[in-house]
Amino acid sequence: MPYVTVKMLEGRTDEQKRNLCEKVSEVVAETTGAPVEKVVVFIEEMPKSHYAMGGKRLSDVE
Repeated sequence: MPYVTVKMLEGRTDEQKRNLCEKVSEVVAETTGAPVEKVVVFIEEMPKSHYAMGGKRLSDVE
């Protein structure tokens, strides 16, 4: 049973996350031979205040 964790900034729609889960599951099943029903996808969303690049939080830049 493959487990996949996707970490991304918050702000995607439910439809985008649904599509992401479907596509990731299909590709993992295809490449590993696991049944698509057994592929588990975790989405971890982070607020922009919890993510920094170059020493600056994204919430402070935008």
